[in-house]
Amino acid sequence: MTHDDSTDPSLDLTIDERPVASYDGGVPGHIAIIMDGNGRWASRQDMPRIRGHRAGASSVRAVVEACRYLQMDVLTLYAFSTENWSRPDDEVTGLMTLFDVYIERERERLIGNDIRLQVIGDREGLPATLRDAIEELEAASVEDAEMTLQVAINYGGREELVRATRSIGEAVDAGELDPDAIDESTLEEHLYTAGRPDPDLVVRTSGEMRISNFLLWQMAYSELFVTETLWPDFNEYELVDALREFDDRERRFGQTDQQLDS
Repeated sequence: MTHDDSTDPSLDLTIDERPVASYDGGVPGHIAIIMDGNGRWASRQDMPRIRGHRAGASSVRAVVEACRYLQMDVLTLYAFSTENWSRPDDEVTGLMTLFDVYIERERERLIGNDIRLQVIGDREGLPATLRDAIEELEAASVEDAEMTLQVAINYGGREELVRATRSIGEAVDAGELDPDAIDESTLEEHLYTAGRPDPDLVVRTSGEMRISNFLLWQMAYSELFVTETLWPDFNEYELVDALREFDDRERRFGQTDQQLDS
């Protein structure tokens, strides 16, 4: 897929378009990113951890716009896990405020660039003001937008599976669902990500070799790309590096080389 300078001229890109425009490989329909390393980035510069999260917000903008420019369908960002509540109170409070600020600041930018916001996770645990801001922007962004930005806030993969199982059990108890009819699609319909494709590529920054309770069901056959780069330093160049490696891989989905060749 190639793009010239006339592609989507309405996009108010802040990135240097050259590395994206010069990329002519395959573009996955859905990328999910575990954004890690904000705190370490701040610590290395003798800054409070919240400064790292603020710097990471700039990377969010650059990556969102690069994915939109490349005509990706879905981008999922892991912003705050169910385990992150155990962090220091001032960091958690700062993050909740930062989410509020991001939604307010990026609202018109997302809508103008035809990007739909969808937040996944347990919203009941979030501050009421943040829940209201999320719901307002979700309602304002069109359902058939060119790209969907899924942001995982207060999200945990195990919690999502427990929630889905409980919902299915309730449907069985109510006589609305035959237990013998339960299959993979049944469970998928009860996930936060219902109706969205599984990620083709999962990127993790900061070099940590773990998935941190993220999209446990959905990434069953995702390709994984881990970079040592801390999230505040991750930009469109880093994104293109991940895309190039993804484009070089052979996705088998359980098949052999011979089956794929035939």
